[in-house]
Amino acid sequence: MKTMLFLSSELPYPPHSGGRIKSFRLVDYLAKHYRLSVGCILKGNDPDYKDEFIHQKVFDGQFYAEHVNVERNAKNLMISYYKKVPLNWYRTFSKEFAQTIAQQAYLFDIIFVDHYEVFQYIPKFYKGLIVLHEHNAEYVMWERFAKEMKHPAKRLAALFESYRIKKYELKSCNQSDIVFAAPNDIDNLVKIGVDPNKCKRTYHLGDDSQLNLPDLIFDNTEKALINVGTLTWEANIDGLLWFLSQTWPLLKKDHVDLKFYIVGRNPDKRLLDAAAKDPNIIFTGFVENLETYFSKCRVFVAPVRFGSGIKVKVINAMSRGIPVVTTRVGTEGLDVQHMKHIALSETPEDMRSNIDQLLTDKNAANNRTKLKNSNQEKVYLG
Repeated sequence: MKTMLFLSSELPYPPHSGGRIKSFRLVDYLAKHYRLSVGCILKGNDPDYKDEFIHQKVFDGQFYAEHVNVERNAKNLMISYYKKVPLNWYRTFSKEFAQTIAQQAYLFDIIFVDHYEVFQYIPKFYKGLIVLHEHNAEYVMWERFAKEMKHPAKRLAALFESYRIKKYELKSCNQSDIVFAAPNDIDNLVKIGVDPNKCKRTYHLGDDSQLNLPDLIFDNTEKALINVGTLTWEANIDGLLWFLSQTWPLLKKDHVDLKFYIVGRNPDKRLLDAAAKDPNIIFTGFVENLETYFSKCRVFVAPVRFGSGIKVKVINAMSRGIPVVTTRVGTEGLDVQHMKHIALSETPEDMRSNIDQLLTDKNAANNRTKLKNSNQEKVYLG
């Protein structure tokens, strides 16, 4: 059996956010086909889950890890400028981890790079197969982020970061033998010069078990919205702030009793401040079993305005059968139709109208279409 090292910029556990779900499922699959070892940078509270991840015994090889605590702030941005690398590239660097991987790399036939930020750990002498998994075309996210920035200096900084990321993403892709990405991300990578012949399509790796659960019953739900996501991720923060400031007040005019459950650990302070005066906006913290909220909430909202890649949270909500209201960014990579599979909303007024209909019209809510296994495509490594 061939040996493989799976490198990640974060611990792929617990699998309760889009990126970690995909990474954990990849580890689970690859361990069945290769003698797999895992190496990752530990960020935030990752060290709290390291032992639990190892005890899962998903893989049978070695585990290499290094805790890196470099905050996303102006000082470190300036340091990244000095070092001429993208901010997240700098925030993911560990000299000790680089030395460990350099000493062990010769043991592996394949190195699977999960996130471009850890491509920096591929030793120059490595002669095996290099596979890069692009969770997103990262530069696109920053380009879109810049368009949403009203402050000229912040807009310029975001555009410059997009330029820096684009340079390193292209370099990483060109030095890889295979590049896995969602179809829409492949298109964006090819635009900047990535060889399309080395690109392989990958689709969501969400929770298919939701498809087997009983249909949700409208009359058993309460008048409530739900959002699930990583509440420290800027794209999620921006979308929720936009929703809370623009759409939520419009909804409250007609639905004074409406509740909004925001699921996820460690919400950003900006979100807490935006919701502080409304007791009907409820931060649940981490939720082990989302069924608790999926079964009682009437509408899932994903107000993302920038980002890239396929949104696993949207896939999971659709798989569960809860009506989803999102933007076109939220449906990238998905073949969906407005008000058949999903409700598309590009303005606060459209979002208010779509949510209002799904909150009050039982037939509209019940006409949601579950994704079926036969309609889902996946690409696996052979």
